[in-house]
Amino acid sequence: MSSQPVMETNLIARLDRIPVWPYSTFVLWVIGIGYLLAFFDITNVGFGLPVIVKTFHIASQAAAIPITASLLGYIVGAYVNSTYADLKGRRTAIISATVLFTLGSLASALTFSWSWLIIWRVITGMGIGAEIAAISAYMGEVAPAAIRGRYTGWANVFAFSGFAVVPFVALALVPHFSWGWRGLFFVGALGGLTLIWSTRIPESPRWLLAHRRLAEAETIISQAEQIAMAKLGRALPDPVISAYESHTDHFPTKALFKPPYVGRLFLLLFIWIFIYLSDYAWLGLAPTFLVDKGYSLTNSIVFLLVTGIGYPLGALLAAWLGDTFERKYTIITGILVWVIGLLAVGAFPNPAVIYVFGFLLSVSLTFFFPLLYALTAESFPTAARASGVGLTDGVGHIGGALAPILALAAYTHFGASGFLMAFVYMAITGLIGALLLPFGVKATRQSLEVVHQVSDA
Repeated sequence: MSSQPVMETNLIARLDRIPVWPYSTFVLWVIGIGYLLAFFDITNVGFGLPVIVKTFHIASQAAAIPITASLLGYIVGAYVNSTYADLKGRRTAIISATVLFTLGSLASALTFSWSWLIIWRVITGMGIGAEIAAISAYMGEVAPAAIRGRYTGWANVFAFSGFAVVPFVALALVPHFSWGWRGLFFVGALGGLTLIWSTRIPESPRWLLAHRRLAEAETIISQAEQIAMAKLGRALPDPVISAYESHTDHFPTKALFKPPYVGRLFLLLFIWIFIYLSDYAWLGLAPTFLVDKGYSLTNSIVFLLVTGIGYPLGALLAAWLGDTFERKYTIITGILVWVIGLLAVGAFPNPAVIYVFGFLLSVSLTFFFPLLYALTAESFPTAARASGVGLTDGVGHIGGALAPILALAAYTHFGASGFLMAFVYMAITGLIGALLLPFGVKATRQSLEVVHQVSDA
């Protein structure tokens, strides 16, 4: 082995031996707040829709268009920006993603046209998809192997707190002010404030090594070691040399269509499609379904406000257990709880059931999602990691784009049983995603370079 691979392998071994978060907490705050506001933008349109369609005099059948538009934007943004992340760096891609969703949210708040609202939701969706792909790759690469799931979970505590905050803001604004839905979009645009500090977060040392910037990677890892030793108050364990990841200069996507990554690519793509067919129907249309079931807009928002407390709790649980058990089986457990919650709400939509099982839906969703993001990022090589996340999670949003359409179709087609059948549809699609997971890679607590060399899942 030549000197370059030896030096790279030693550097990665030095990073992966660290048992604590080896960077300033400032890094988590910058990543986390941007993530929070990006996720705020995912669901805020659903809470504003009942008023938005009246403001622009739009038929109820067209209510799902802004949701679908943002998800289509997500698909494009996730792939384009993730390719940019693989070519130009994780930090640069996080910055460009934040610019996109901030611009889209601010313009959505100011628009006075239904057509332009749809266009701006496409831009917002591009930024959200780009943010998730870039941060998933970034957190997977900067965290040491033993705590990768935990700190991906911590980043998602912020992200899914964005889900929890939306009903509070919506309840304060939407029922009481004609401009309340605009205020929801404006809050999402506050993510742009993180641009002031984003340039100060360290670049991924793995990305630097893949681009042969050895000295910069060594500097970041040395600083990480100093921070870790200061936290621990003792020396770090000896590095354990595991594996070397070879690098190529090919266009990132090209690497994904070669073994073993092509199998992982299509497996994860179908998992994400089915998961999004399930969860985006709930996230996007829950207020609308509950209003049509006879609850007032205020009551439906209160239901989701209370049950949404489970969002950060689920992500905290993922952070706690993220590296305790094999990741893919932990994800399956979370999805099964999600399926049970959907069936309960669909079958017995009384307030007590909505509160209890709606809370379980929130907890389970944000428990398995961070772990699925981590597993997706772990499945691909450094040179194409963001592209792998962008293609699977991003193109998987075809499911998210179809989810409200199919859920509304089930709701309409089955007449008096429509409410129940819409929830059965959500449960079945989520279950299919769970059934595919056992075929995924085993990556928990392993060096990414070891996972890179595994030839079959």
